[in-house]
Amino acid sequence: ELEVKDLLSLSQFFGFSTDAFVLATSFLDRFLGLMKVQPKHLCCVGLCCFYLAVKTTEEEHSIPLASDLIRISQCRFTVSDMMRMENIILEKLHWKVKGPTVLNFLRLYHKLILNCSSSERDKMLNLERLESQLKACNCRFIFSKTKGSILALSILALEVQTQNLHELTETIERLRQHSKINDHDLLHWRARVAECLAEYSSSRCSRPSNKKLKWIVSRRTSRQLHSYHHITPLPTIPEASTCTEREP
Repeated sequence: ELEVKDLLSLSQFFGFSTDAFVLATSFLDRFLGLMKVQPKHLCCVGLCCFYLAVKTTEEEHSIPLASDLIRISQCRFTVSDMMRMENIILEKLHWKVKGPTVLNFLRLYHKLILNCSSSERDKMLNLERLESQLKACNCRFIFSKTKGSILALSILALEVQTQNLHELTETIERLRQHSKINDHDLLHWRARVAECLAEYSSSRCSRPSNKKLKWIVSRRTSRQLHSYHHITPLPTIPEASTCTEREP
């Protein structure tokens, strides 16, 4: 779970889209479902999944160098290590990097609900809020084996219940039936989502800020990184010569 939270922090630091983070967690879950990974290699695996997702979803000019990504993440491996691990991951995933994710289901269900509803209150189903809830769920291991359609509809069903949008209950039920989701499964995972979000919003949970993270580093480190990181360097320290000397 800590590794996924690190990926969320990286995603927010670079200002990447929700698509990149969700796809990265999808790659990571799929790979870990196929391979047993030693804890010492988990950082490399996670960062490689993140880099693959970024290269799949982001504009070319926004993609950082692998060396910069390693430096920012403070992982202890080389670019060569990362490239080798990337090839291993791609081979195990059979080079399938553009399949549907839980985010695709969430956006599809949200659009269908809005299209099927004539109520003005359906605007209370804010997509940005729903995506934030999804990112919180992606940081929990319990959801790693959940089908994307079930998790997406569970998040929507909980939000409908929370916002008291009773007129949308029937639409949620039609979506459940059309998606061939068992009623018991939907109730079960809606409850798990509620538990996750309650814990995530509590003061006990340390989580990345919703705002883009900002680091302050020395000028030397700033020169080693590219300008797209938007890093604010530390001010220059005055030379000692500016101080007056004491007389003996």
